[in-house]
Amino acid sequence: MTDTLDIKITKTTASRLSQTDFSDLPFGKIFSDHMFVADYEDGEWKNFQIVPFGDLGFSPAISSLHYGQTFFEGLKAFKQQDGSVVTFRPYKNAERFNKSAERMCMPSLPEDIFVKSIAALVDVDRDWVPTAPQTSLYIRPFMFATDPYLGVAPSKTYKYMVLTCPVGAYFSKPLKVKIETKYSRSSEGGFGYAKAAGNYAGSLFPAMEALKEGFDQLIWTDAKDHAFIEELGAANVMFMVNGTLVTPSTRDTILKGVTRDTVLQLANKWGVPVDERRVSVEEIVEGLKSGSLTEAFGVGTAATVTSIATIGYEGQLYHLPDPAKAEFSTKALKTLTDMRYGLVPDDFGWNYKI
Repeated sequence: MTDTLDIKITKTTASRLSQTDFSDLPFGKIFSDHMFVADYEDGEWKNFQIVPFGDLGFSPAISSLHYGQTFFEGLKAFKQQDGSVVTFRPYKNAERFNKSAERMCMPSLPEDIFVKSIAALVDVDRDWVPTAPQTSLYIRPFMFATDPYLGVAPSKTYKYMVLTCPVGAYFSKPLKVKIETKYSRSSEGGFGYAKAAGNYAGSLFPAMEALKEGFDQLIWTDAKDHAFIEELGAANVMFMVNGTLVTPSTRDTILKGVTRDTVLQLANKWGVPVDERRVSVEEIVEGLKSGSLTEAFGVGTAATVTSIATIGYEGQLYHLPDPAKAEFSTKALKTLTDMRYGLVPDDFGWNYKI
C-alpha cells in the first residue's frame, strides 16, 4: 500500500524492542524504533524518510517555538487475531489533519501521503504493535513550522513527522469529572476544532487545578456564558438521557472526533435515537438529579469509550448509576474493541490493513 511513495528507509542498528517490557506500557512514554520525517519547501512535500527514533537538530529561532504554528493527530494500530496489523479509519484523521493545517495557516498534506506514510512506518515497526487486551500502537502524526524567523507571519517551511508508541489503556477506571465554569478551552472564532498544540497548553493549568480537587478530567463549557457543554479534556463527551444518545454538535469550539463519529454511526445502526445539538449545563444537572441521565462517557482515540462515574458542578457531586451496568457505552466499547482486533466482521470497512 506504500509503493507510490518514494521513502528512504534507514533502519536502526540498536533496536530497543527486546528491552521493552510489554506488560507495563504507560501511555506515550515508550517509543518505537523508527519515525517518519518529511519536509515542506518551495511549495511541495519532499525528502520522505523513515529513520531511527532520535533527537532533532534545529535553530532556536524556528517560528513554531515562538508563535505556536504546530498541531498533531492521534490514531492507533491494532494486532488482529490472525496476526495482521490494521489502523482504524486513517482517512478520517487525514481529513481532520488538513482542517487543522488550514486553520493554522500551514500547508495541506495529501491524504494518501498521510495514510501511506503511517502505513510504511507501522510496517517497519510492526513487531512493536502489542498483543495484550486493551493495548495498541498509538500513532502521533504532527507538523511544525521551521523558518528561523522572529516575525509574526506564517512560515514558508515545515516538517511533518510521525512517531509511534506501544500503549496500554489511557484511563484505568471510570472518571470523576468537573464541569468547568471559570476557565475556557476555546472560544467562538478561535481554533478549538483544530488539534493545535496551543489548545492543550491553555488547558493544562485548569486541569491541574481540577486534579488538586480530586477530579480526573474537566468537562469544558462555552467561553461566553459557561452555559453549554462542549467536550472533555481528552475526548468528546456523550450522555444517555431517557434512552436517547445526546452529544454536543460540533462547531468551531469543539473537536470533530473520529471516535465520536464512529460511535454515532454504531448508534444509528442499532436504532438508538441520537440527538446532536447544543447541550446545556442546566439540562445535564437536571438529568443527574432526576435520574433521567443514566450514562455519561468520553469518546476519543486515546480514551476509546471511557465511563464517567461522578460529575461535579458548583461544589456538588452527582453520582451516576454503576458504569459496569451501562448498557450502551459497554456495548459500544466491546463492539469497537472486537472490530479493531478482528474478532467480529468490520461491516463498515473501517480497518485499514497494513
